[in-house]
Amino acid sequence: MKRLRALPIDVWFEPLIIAVIGIGYLLWYRASTFTATEQASLGWANLRTTIVEHVRLTVVATLIVVVVAIPLGIALTRPALRRLEPLAVNIANIGQAAPAVGLLVLFTFWLGTGFRTAVVGLVVYAILPILQNTIVGLRQVDQRTIEASRGIGFSGLRTLVQVELPLAVPVILNGVRTALVILVGTATLSTFIGATSLGTLITTGVTLFLPKLLISGAVLVGLLALIIDWLGRLVELAATPRGIS
Repeated sequence: MKRLRALPIDVWFEPLIIAVIGIGYLLWYRASTFTATEQASLGWANLRTTIVEHVRLTVVATLIVVVVAIPLGIALTRPALRRLEPLAVNIANIGQAAPAVGLLVLFTFWLGTGFRTAVVGLVVYAILPILQNTIVGLRQVDQRTIEASRGIGFSGLRTLVQVELPLAVPVILNGVRTALVILVGTATLSTFIGATSLGTLITTGVTLFLPKLLISGAVLVGLLALIIDWLGRLVELAATPRGIS
């Protein structure tokens, strides 16, 4: 009989935390009495739209970051472009180091307000983790393994696709998971530039002094971040080749 690989503690423990927080919020929601303003924002039809828009903003930004950062990271580990790595990483680091709100506001002068501007700002803000992890993941592949694959006749491209990338997958996916969690939290700030997100609940709660809206926004963002982090962890485990942990 094959022995099953033991699951890391976060794979089964994190869903328990999600369930406890989710059930607790639902019980609180059912027991609470809302004002007309709170009801308008927290009614299921409006709340569902807000959650869907927040997820759409996060997913679109993540897909763009993945399409840009992973190929760029691969290119920067090739001998011809290796000397440009410090420059590219430092440029990406500027986006991460800049205050997220300031970054989003700056882009409004160029692109105006709304969904598109929010996506661009989030892409710039979240590109560093995936770019850096792609570079680190490929760099940590044993050089002897690469030389062995070339020795048996693999081309450079085939070695990259069949040897280097599979071995670098755990590190790359960890960067994607980190970027996703960053984006879920940062997407709340898009409300300041006219894009719908769960941040709308938080800002409305603060502006109108409606604590229930503020609590709902904060809890839902936290739950969304935990769920995405857990799903990313499952994908990371499933994509990790056997024998790598």
